[in-house]
Amino acid sequence: MCGIVGVYNFKKESVSESALFDANECLIHRGPDAGNIFIHKNVGLAHRRLSIMDLSENGSQPMSSSDGRYTIVFNGEIYNFIELRKQLVEEFNILFSSESDTEVVLNAFIAWNYDSFRRLNGMFALGIFDQLENKIILARDRFGIKPLYYTNYNNTFVFASEIVGIKSYLGGSFKYNVKEQALVEYAWFGNPLGENTFFENVKEVLPGRTFTLTENGLEITRFWEPSEIKDNLHLPEKDVVKRIRNLMQESVKRHLISDVPVGIFLSGGIDSSVITALSSEFYTGKIKTYSVGFDFDKGINELPKAKMLAERFGTDHHEVYVEAKNLPDVIEKLVDAHGEPFADAADIPLYLLTNQVKKEVKVVLQGDGGDEIFGGYSRYFTLTKEDYFKPWKLLSGLPWQMISNTALLQKVRFLDAITTDNDADRLALLLTMESKRQLPTNIFSHSVNNRLKNLNPFKRYHDLNDEFKNKDLIQRLFNIDLSCILPDTFLEKVDKSTMANGVEIRVPFLDNDLVQFALSIPSSLKVKNGVKKYLLKKAFEDLIPHDILYGPKTGFGVPYSFWIQKSLVDYMKSNINDPKVIASGIFNHQLINDYIEKHQKGKGNYGFLLWKCLILAIWIRKQPSMILDLKL
Repeated sequence: MCGIVGVYNFKKESVSESALFDANECLIHRGPDAGNIFIHKNVGLAHRRLSIMDLSENGSQPMSSSDGRYTIVFNGEIYNFIELRKQLVEEFNILFSSESDTEVVLNAFIAWNYDSFRRLNGMFALGIFDQLENKIILARDRFGIKPLYYTNYNNTFVFASEIVGIKSYLGGSFKYNVKEQALVEYAWFGNPLGENTFFENVKEVLPGRTFTLTENGLEITRFWEPSEIKDNLHLPEKDVVKRIRNLMQESVKRHLISDVPVGIFLSGGIDSSVITALSSEFYTGKIKTYSVGFDFDKGINELPKAKMLAERFGTDHHEVYVEAKNLPDVIEKLVDAHGEPFADAADIPLYLLTNQVKKEVKVVLQGDGGDEIFGGYSRYFTLTKEDYFKPWKLLSGLPWQMISNTALLQKVRFLDAITTDNDADRLALLLTMESKRQLPTNIFSHSVNNRLKNLNPFKRYHDLNDEFKNKDLIQRLFNIDLSCILPDTFLEKVDKSTMANGVEIRVPFLDNDLVQFALSIPSSLKVKNGVKKYLLKKAFEDLIPHDILYGPKTGFGVPYSFWIQKSLVDYMKSNINDPKVIASGIFNHQLINDYIEKHQKGKGNYGFLLWKCLILAIWIRKQPSMILDLKL
C-alpha cells in the first residue's frame, strides 16, 4: 500500500522536480518506508512506499520495464499476482527481477494491454507511462477500494492518491472553487458522490475505469461494470451455499499473502468472524486479532463475543481500549486526512484503532463489503414488502412540525422514503437520514440555496438506476450500493482514516470472484425469509457459533450527537461562528445556532445535520484565506 502522484503536461513543458518532490512528501503517511520520483520531459511520476510485498529495493517504485519503455506507480495489492506471474513466465518467457506484485502488474500490462486490468484480483490505483508513445494510462480497481483523484488545469494533468498531492503540485495556481453538486450531496449524505469532490476542478476516477492521456487529450473507458453480470437462476440453494463457502476460502487465502505480519479487526459480528475462522486455518503461524472498546461506547461493545471467537479459533488476541481524550484534535486530523468534508464519524474509531496497532502490524483484514453483496441491511428485505407500506402513506402526510418524538420522526421519514413513487428517489431516500420535509440544505444561506435549488441531490442514484434498469428493484439496490455507498462512503472512510496511520486494510469480501458470483444470485434467494445475510450464514453454520450467526447484533454507533450536545458544544459553536466561516457566506448561522440550542435542550435530534455543519466549518476554516473562493 502506498501513495502515488503523477503529472502530464499537454504543452510538453518540463515537469517541476521540486514541485513533484513536495507533492510526494505530502503523502508520506501513506508510505513512510521510502519515496522516489521519475521525470521524463513532460511526464513525472512519484511514489511513497509502504513495504508489504518484497521488502527489498527490488520492489521500489517508480518501477521501469527491462527495456525502459514503461514505468509504473502503483498503490494497492494484487492477490492473484502469483498465478499471473506464472502465466506470464509460461506464455511470454518474462524474466522477473523481484518478488513484488508491482512488477507483475507492469508486465501484465505489457503482455495484455488494457485487458490486464480485468485480470487483476485486488485493490489498485495506478499510472503507467509509455515513453515510446508518450502517454499515461491510469486505472482504478473495479470496486473503488483505492482512491485516485485528478485535475486537468491549465494544460497540466495531475493525479494523486489524495487531493493534497494535487494541491501541493499546483501550488498557488490551484483554484479552491467549491463544486455546488458536491455541496448539495454532502448536505443529504455527508459526502460527495461518484466522481464529484468539493473542488470544482478536481474529480475522482470512478471504479473500473481506465484513463488514457496523450498529446491529443484524455480518453475514458471501462474495463469492468457490474451491469454485465446476469442472474444465475439455475443453481439449487445447496450448490449456491457450497460455492460461497469455497469462494470465501479462496479469497481469504489470497488476502493473507504478505511479507509482513497480518492482523484482523475482530468485532464479534458475522463478517469478521468468518474472516477470522478461515484465517486461523490458512495463516502460517498464529494470526493477531484486535477488538476494540472505546470510552464512548457506553458499555455497548462486542468484546466478550470477540474474545470467545478468538479462543475458539486460537488467535493471538488483543483487546485495545481507546480513549477519546482529545476529540477536537482527532477531528482536525481527519478533516486533513480526507482532504474535503466527510461526515461519517465512524472514521474516528478506525483512526484511533490503527494509531494503536500500527507498531505491531502493517496489514489488517476486515469485513467491509459483506453487507452489500450478501444483504446485510434491512432495506433489501423491506423492498420486497413495499406494497405493505402503501396504505401507510396517509400517515406519512402528517405535518412534520407536529411531531417531536425522535423515534416517530424516524418512522415518518422511513414511510416517506418507502412510499416514494420514483424508484431512484426511493432508493436514495432509504440511504439518507434526511427528509424532504425538512430539507438539509436549509443549513445554507439564502444566497447559497438559490444556487443549489435546481440541483438534484439524487442525480448519482438516477444515473445508476438507469444503468441497472434491466434488473429487478432489489437486485438494482444491491448493484447501486456496490457502486455508490460502498466506494463513496465506506471505502473512503476506511482508506483515509487508516492510511493516515500507515496501516493497510484488506477486504476479502470484495474479491473479484466472490463478488461476481454474489451479484449473479437472484435477489429472492439473497433476502430469503427476511434473514439478513441468509446465504452467508448458511455457508458457515458448521463453523461459526449459532449465537454469532443468528443472535442479536450488539454493535455501537459513534455518539457524535451526544458529543455535540455535551462535550463538543463549545467547539461546535466556535467553528460555526469562526470569522472566516462567517465571511464565506455559506451558512444560515441563525438557523444552525437555533438547532444547536434545541439539540442541547433535547427538543429534537439534529445530531447528524449539526455534525455535517461542524465538519464543513472546520474544512472552510482550514482553506487558505487568500484564495478560498466559494463562488456562492
